[in-house]
Amino acid sequence: MNDSDDPGFGELRSGNLGVRLARDADEIDAVQALRYRVFYEEMGAHADAATAASRRDRDEFDAVADHLLVLDHDKGEGAKSVVGTYRLIRRGAAARLGRWYSAAEYDISRILAVEGELVECGRSCVDAAYRTRGTLQLLWSGIAAYVARHRIAILFGCASLPGTDLDALADELTYLASHHMAPEAIRPRALPDRYVEMMRKDPATIETKRTLVGLPPLIKGYLRLGGFVGEGAVIDPQFNTTDVAVLVKTDLITEKYSKHYQRKIREA
Repeated sequence: MNDSDDPGFGELRSGNLGVRLARDADEIDAVQALRYRVFYEEMGAHADAATAASRRDRDEFDAVADHLLVLDHDKGEGAKSVVGTYRLIRRGAAARLGRWYSAAEYDISRILAVEGELVECGRSCVDAAYRTRGTLQLLWSGIAAYVARHRIAILFGCASLPGTDLDALADELTYLASHHMAPEAIRPRALPDRYVEMMRKDPATIETKRTLVGLPPLIKGYLRLGGFVGEGAVIDPQFNTTDVAVLVKTDLITEKYSKHYQRKIREA
């Protein structure tokens, strides 16, 4: 947990579900166990010996990050109630490690040059039984509260398309590159040795509506907020995914969720 473990909104509730930051080591352990189940058992990521033995997805960024949790209070309290998560890393946390997670795949220097606070989001996952619109909206409401609390200017990170078959992902990658490319001033670019061209075909040949519907919910969430993608995709063989850089100016997040967030804060 970092030095700002109070995000300023306590817990937002929607029926039996709530969203807040992790408060102790047991909850972070539950996050890592959930990530293992989703990434390795369900999505086919390749585990090294230590990861397989522990049945936990963990890395050095976990120790400095804030971990946003979705909780089902019908399952109990604390660690046993964790059903969703999103990892949040701000400038101070990245400075303690001396790097950002996304920098292993993308040149993010243009984003880092932006004045104000930044947050890098990653390792998002939700238990299969809770992948509903309501759960995702609650997760985004928690992000909006976090953004407002810390006056975040830009939210960014790597989002994943399932699989590494570029032919199978040609429509999705081409659509994103042709319709949602970030302005050059803040555009991340895949590192030269990992760069994969996103324009795989003529954009005019794509069924736009079908392609948009088929995008992963997290990427669609960014796009609904007016988010952008960076230049070039990156294949992540460990996690069996094809990654794209995503970013959004967070005034769009706070505008969309402010009324919902303020109502929830009054209820809390």
